[in-house]
Amino acid sequence: MREVRFGATDCRPEETGYDSTRLEVLHKHFDKLIDEGVINGAQYTIAHKGKIIANGAIGAGSAVEKDVLMTPDMDFGIASITKTFCALAVMKLVEDGYFRLEQKMGEFIDIFSKKPFDQINIWHMLTHTSGLFPDGGCYPEVTPKNSWQLVWEESQKLKNEGKDYKNFDWVAAGIAPGLRTPTGKEWAYCSFGFAILGELVTRVSGMRAEDYIMENIVKPLGMNESFFPDHCVPEEGAKHIENFYIRNERLLKLREEIRKGDLSGIGKEDEGDEVFSLIPCTAGGLASNTRDLATYGMMLLNHGTWNGQRIIGRKALEKMTSHQLFNIPDTCWGANEPDRGYGIGFDMRKGLPWTYSEGTFMHEGAGSCSLDMDPVEDLVAAWFVPWKDGETWNARGLYNVQNIIWSGLK
Repeated sequence: MREVRFGATDCRPEETGYDSTRLEVLHKHFDKLIDEGVINGAQYTIAHKGKIIANGAIGAGSAVEKDVLMTPDMDFGIASITKTFCALAVMKLVEDGYFRLEQKMGEFIDIFSKKPFDQINIWHMLTHTSGLFPDGGCYPEVTPKNSWQLVWEESQKLKNEGKDYKNFDWVAAGIAPGLRTPTGKEWAYCSFGFAILGELVTRVSGMRAEDYIMENIVKPLGMNESFFPDHCVPEEGAKHIENFYIRNERLLKLREEIRKGDLSGIGKEDEGDEVFSLIPCTAGGLASNTRDLATYGMMLLNHGTWNGQRIIGRKALEKMTSHQLFNIPDTCWGANEPDRGYGIGFDMRKGLPWTYSEGTFMHEGAGSCSLDMDPVEDLVAAWFVPWKDGETWNARGLYNVQNIIWSGLK
């Protein structure tokens, strides 16, 4: 089996009542996935009862440079796990009295005061029930061009006409196709909606949303290796961004995605596409590693406070991590779920694939990373499994890993 490189931990697994022999099973599972060409490598952190009990890495950290080893502190784009940070920022503003979840989006962003968007409230955006067109690939039928493509095309049109495209209404451009379904009737995964929520945070807080998240969540938690590579890199994180784009296969494929019409990953560093720097990176732009994510997860399980730092109040967090949808169907990506489990910014699915406890909340990121919090067992697990081809979703790297990790609970 390949060498496993270990990072710092707070204690041995047995000290919290966790069976360390199950970590060997986890390592063998990762090793097998690497042998089969499913993943390049893996990085993981497990926290139990408020202590880091396991932190390791195996395999390669890059599909391009095979000699770049995966390390326990290597940073990757966490993709849609970023949405939980955005949702937390929104709920911080709720508990600070800036707005309420039932308030209409049109009170803050003009285009939402017009039909057919005038019934969409903040809660709908946070729960993917706005009715806006979802991410590309969610449904097999032909749909309008995705929101990112529409924004780019509109900006280029204005640019070619010699108009100021850097301050145009990118929100209106992105939702121009209208609604796919009536508001509140269906769960449909909409990343662009979380970019719009970032705009809400920006307008209400007076700070760019990425800065708000960094100053009010990331930095107070001591997540010194987490940052928005497309927007702001803290001085202490500079060493980690070196070769970041080389290591992160998802970003290496950026130009290919653009050619396919998927512009969700584009950043301000892309020559000629400065318009995307206008859009908050709150749908999937945060970079981190599993240890930092475990710290974030422990704060969530500790009612919003960690190491004396209050990030959010207990009641706001309880709202986020309670089931919000009732008899709302999910048919995205071939699903046939009549009652989608979802909180506010957190996935709360339950069923045959998973062995975690009732009330567990989590989020995947581009199918290549996951962050899971089990409040019954006081267990947090974060892991990265970058796919070999950068595209393929594979349940064995996500659901099987979760089951192996939870099997160590005594």
